[in-house]
Amino acid sequence: MMGIKKLVGVIALASMISGTPAMAAENTAEEIIPMVNDGTRIVINLASRGLYLLEKGVKTALYPIACGKPSTKTPVGYYKISEKTVNPIWVDPHDSSNVVYSGEDNPLGYRWIGLKGYYGIHGTNNPASIGTYASLGCIRMFEADVEALYDKVAVGTPVDVFYNRVVVEKSPEDTVVYYIYPDAYGIQPLNVEQVNEWLRGYGVQCFESDADIAEKINASDGQPTYIAKSYNLILNGQTIDWKAVEQDGIFYLPVLQMADALGQPIYYERETSIVRTGYGMASVNTFKNVLYINADDVEVLFHIRGGKQDNISMKYDSY
Repeated sequence: MMGIKKLVGVIALASMISGTPAMAAENTAEEIIPMVNDGTRIVINLASRGLYLLEKGVKTALYPIACGKPSTKTPVGYYKISEKTVNPIWVDPHDSSNVVYSGEDNPLGYRWIGLKGYYGIHGTNNPASIGTYASLGCIRMFEADVEALYDKVAVGTPVDVFYNRVVVEKSPEDTVVYYIYPDAYGIQPLNVEQVNEWLRGYGVQCFESDADIAEKINASDGQPTYIAKSYNLILNGQTIDWKAVEQDGIFYLPVLQMADALGQPIYYERETSIVRTGYGMASVNTFKNVLYINADDVEVLFHIRGGKQDNISMKYDSY
């Protein structure tokens, strides 16, 4: 006979699948679950249907997932892993006499990673659903993926669940790339200026035209668009707000912003696309009404020397 404690666990698992709690929790997760603070973290974007694993603060894996249908959305929020179970038991939410033990017919697969609120991350006996909005609120993974994840996380590991249609990141080659995903939940309309704000955080907003952004919003196909590499711009030991940008092998520097940071007067001749300082002159390129010079011209224009220091910064000093 199944013990009461085990039976309560089974009912709770069934409620996680149904999306309707079978019973109220006696304690909140914050009261009973310790926090893992070694930098390990699970991050889930429902819009992209992707689960990231961060180990010691470094992204080490990306797994495709299935999440809640639009009618039974996966709830967003900040959680912690509350329990881990190998070979979980499933109870039919519509017929409690229908109990499925571990095996190929179990919709939970062979691993359960529980979250607060009777939702969890688990395997599936329906791998074709991965990459879609198919569940009643839980997160499904391919069995091999959830088993790999299960071994790398502990009870108390933070889990962040959010819904962002716009994803901006750096590729392994350090190029800024962005994606726009469909609005399956119908809760995040987008416009060009919003996407520009996302790109501004990486300093490349001037290097993707508004027309191209509008076309990408219209497509919302989740495909990558590679823009450029960006670098922190350090002048005489101070990092300015604007970034240096490398596109098609050319390094561009925001000339008016540099002049302001250096305290040097600068003059722009719109008709000839020339800028002048007391030291010299240089041609400019205009991207979304922002003037950039080629990094090769920076010494003659500002009387400074330097260049690329590493994959994240360009540094110049007056002489």
